[in-house]
Amino acid sequence: MRRRGYVRGGAVLLTVLPLAAGCGIRTTTVPVDAGAAPSRVSCQVPKVEDSPDAVDAAVEQIYLVCGGQTTPVKRSVRIRPQITGRVEQVKELVAQLQRSVTAPEDQAGFSTTVPGTLEIRGPRESDPADALRLSSPLEDLPSFALAQIVCTVADSALASPGGTVVLGGSTRGSKVRSYTCTQDLRTRPQAADGAGTEVSP
Repeated sequence: MRRRGYVRGGAVLLTVLPLAAGCGIRTTTVPVDAGAAPSRVSCQVPKVEDSPDAVDAAVEQIYLVCGGQTTPVKRSVRIRPQITGRVEQVKELVAQLQRSVTAPEDQAGFSTTVPGTLEIRGPRESDPADALRLSSPLEDLPSFALAQIVCTVADSALASPGGTVVLGGSTRGSKVRSYTCTQDLRTRPQAADGAGTEVSP
């Protein structure tokens, strides 16, 4: 009797297997790229945080990295009356991207990829007057960092006409390029590598 039970159980198993195979799930012998794993970070924008030693401050919007894209975050940025030139003001804004993220930003999953050693410089003699030069070649800058800088400056009062940012690298003879903070650049920062339009003097 027990032996017959095993046979009956095996028949049931053989009946279930074809049903499972017909559920629309196909087996494959090659790796399948199902995309990035779901992010567990909240990316919930924290309240405005003061910069260290802020006395007189204004709320500025900067772009940090979270969940595989760049997201705007508001910061309370110190205003220094002696900083009047556009290049110096851009330096102050980019310095916010070079700071370590605050504790609330870190807990929400935000980070920054802008190198702390990166410097913002003014245009070369052959550049347009509103151009900004970086202290490293553009191609050496992480794509997320370039997206952060472009979107942060483009969404500020320091942007060039039309909400653009004209950037160039440190390589001798390199051209400057005009960037805009597009939806593609915000959601796919790696798109920064091929973004920008070359600008003539």
